[in-house]
Amino acid sequence: MRASYASDPALTRGRLFPEEESHFRSPFQRDRDRIIHASAFRRLKHKTQVFVEHEGDYYRTRLTHSIEVGQVARTIAGTLGLNQELTEAVALAHDLGHPPFGHTGEDALEELMAPYGGFDHNAQAIRIVTKLERHYAEWDGLNLTWETLEGIAKHNGPVEGEIPWALAEYNARHDLELHTHASAEAQVAALSDDVAYNNHDLHDGLRAELFSTDELAEMPILDTCFAEVDRKYPGLNYYRRRHEALRRFFGVLVEDVISVSQANLKELKPQRVEDIREAGRMMVQFSPGVWKDLKVVREFLFHRMYRAPDVVETRRIVTQMVRDLFPLFMAQPELLPKQWRKDVEEIAGDQTALARIVSDYIAGMTDRFAIQEHARLLDGPGLDVLRGSGPGRVRQG
Repeated sequence: MRASYASDPALTRGRLFPEEESHFRSPFQRDRDRIIHASAFRRLKHKTQVFVEHEGDYYRTRLTHSIEVGQVARTIAGTLGLNQELTEAVALAHDLGHPPFGHTGEDALEELMAPYGGFDHNAQAIRIVTKLERHYAEWDGLNLTWETLEGIAKHNGPVEGEIPWALAEYNARHDLELHTHASAEAQVAALSDDVAYNNHDLHDGLRAELFSTDELAEMPILDTCFAEVDRKYPGLNYYRRRHEALRRFFGVLVEDVISVSQANLKELKPQRVEDIREAGRMMVQFSPGVWKDLKVVREFLFHRMYRAPDVVETRRIVTQMVRDLFPLFMAQPELLPKQWRKDVEEIAGDQTALARIVSDYIAGMTDRFAIQEHARLLDGPGLDVLRGSGPGRVRQG
C-alpha cells in the first residue's frame, strides 16, 4: 500500500510540454521507459564505472551500475510505501551526465570548462533529458515529468550556492524548486547509489586482485559478515565465501537504510509529499554507526583501488586525451559530426556557446569512442597504451 507521503502519479505537476497521457502506463512509468530507450542510457554500457571499458567483460560499467541502483531503489521504495516507478526512473537516470572515464573525465572537463561556466555531471544529466536527446517531433529532450526532473536535479539534497549553468538554464524555464529537498523517492535513489557502488566496488577490486579477502574480513561490518559465513559454512570454497560475505554486507546496508528511514518518517509524520520536501533534512539515511563504518570502507577503497599506482598512470593518460580533444574541436569545429555542426552554425562565433557544444559532444562519448577519436584525430596511442598500463581504475569514489 502506498504511503500518504509517496509521489502520486495522478497528482503529477506535469510535463513542460503538455501531452496526452498513456491509457495503460502511469506518467512515472513512461518516464522510466523513456530513460531506458534514450541513446545516453545505452551509451552507459561503454562508460567507466571503475575500470576502463576495454579491460574485462565482468567489471561493472555505468550501465550495470545503474541497473543495480535501480534494483536496490525499488526494494527500498516498496518497503517504505513509496512510488517504485518514480524511484526507479531517478535511479536509472542518475548517471546519464557522466562523461567518458568516470570522475577522471569529469575533472578534466570541469577544468577545461572553467572559463565557460564549468561542468557538473548532475546538471549535464538534466541537459541530456531536456535538450540533447533529440528524437521526438514536438520537443527536444524526453519531456519527463516535473517529479522525475526534480529527482535527477537534487536527489543528493537542495542545490545550494552557485547553480551549475546547465541546471540554471533549464530551471529558468521550469522551476524545479532547487532550494528544497527532493521527494522521498529521489532520496531513496541517492542512497541506493551508495549501497550499490560500495558493494560492487569491493567485488571488482577483489576480482582485479587489488586487495585480498583477508584484508576485507578485518574491516568494519565486513568482519561480522565473514564471521557469520564461517560459522554457518566452515571450510567454504574461497570464492563462495567472499560472495556470501559480500551478500551479507549488501543486506546490512539495505536493512540499515530502511530501518533509519522508517524511524525518520515516523518522527516527522508526513501526510503529503510536500512535507518531505519541506522537512529541512534528508529522510532517507544511513544510521550514524553504519555511516561511520562505511567511511572506513570508502577510505580503504580510495587508497587501495582508486589511487593505486597504475590507476594514477591511467588517469594521467585519459585526462590528457580529454585535454587534447577539447581544444581541437574548439579550434576546428568542422571536425564535429554533421548534426553537431548545425548547432555551431547557429551560435555566430560565440565562444562560450561553442565550448558548451564541444563539452556536450565529449561528455556524450563512451570510453572506447573517446580513445578511438583521439587516435584518429591526433594520432594518439589508442587502446594499446592503456592495455600496457595495467587495470585502468579511474573512479574517485
